[in-house]
Amino acid sequence: MSATTAIVTRGATGRAATSRRGSRKRISTALWSVLSIALFAFFTFPVYWMVNTSLQPNNEIRGSDIHFWPDNFTLRNYATVLFDPGRTPFAPAAVNSLIVTLTTVAVALIFAFLAAIAVTRFRFKSRRAFIITILVIQMIPGEAMMISIFRVIDGWHLLNTLIGLTIVYVATVLPFTIWTLRGFVNGVPVELEEAAMIDGCSRSGAFWRVTFPLLAPGLIATGVFAFIQAWNEFVIALVLNARPEMMTLPVWLRTFLVANGTTNWAAIMAGSTLMAIPVIVFFLIVQGRMTSGLVSGAVKG
Repeated sequence: MSATTAIVTRGATGRAATSRRGSRKRISTALWSVLSIALFAFFTFPVYWMVNTSLQPNNEIRGSDIHFWPDNFTLRNYATVLFDPGRTPFAPAAVNSLIVTLTTVAVALIFAFLAAIAVTRFRFKSRRAFIITILVIQMIPGEAMMISIFRVIDGWHLLNTLIGLTIVYVATVLPFTIWTLRGFVNGVPVELEEAAMIDGCSRSGAFWRVTFPLLAPGLIATGVFAFIQAWNEFVIALVLNARPEMMTLPVWLRTFLVANGTTNWAAIMAGSTLMAIPVIVFFLIVQGRMTSGLVSGAVKG
């Protein structure tokens, strides 16, 4: 009878302990959920406020009342941004930004990919010095080299041209892309290529059939960061491409600021919203391909 009682007692104690662990787990999950929602709201509120401001009249924005919702909904700010004949047009600036950004991403990924393969898969004398140079270049702010960049581009007669701006953007983005891709390449074991070569593949065949599919997610992720960096760059574009017909979108957005007058902040928010749309669309498209690339790479590996 005592043994039975002991067994029942231990069972009840175990169930109580399990219940306590389940309660702590539910509380922990709830706390993490609340924290996640709070962080999401914290980071998305500026974007919401930008869109909300773009849908309100300018006089309401400059007033003392805070409007968390566009009470007087209007699209006049977007009409001003897109069709106002007294301002620099939006479409040419958007085309300039797209051309420069996409070309920068494509060229930077090609050169960075080859450089990452070289410093990871091959052992040469100046390999360490090359890696250290990449780190040092990343530490130098672009503004410190602005005069030198301007004189070089001016000497090549490429001021106020998309080619000159693209060359500078590639040089700016390249150290970051090389360093990032180096980590992805280094994470793929070289033994996979050696096993494929034992099975009859050539070195290039082993690379393209085994290694490259595993590196595709890294290329896409690095391309996203390079796209955002080139799309949002302002200072270099302001210095090198000052003509209205050669402006990129960040420089074009600056034309709405009025030094000695009333700035149309609603139009600025509308222009910022339009400027953010291509980045969001690009990221959403690439995000799906990034996920599929990760899955296919894991299966092939």
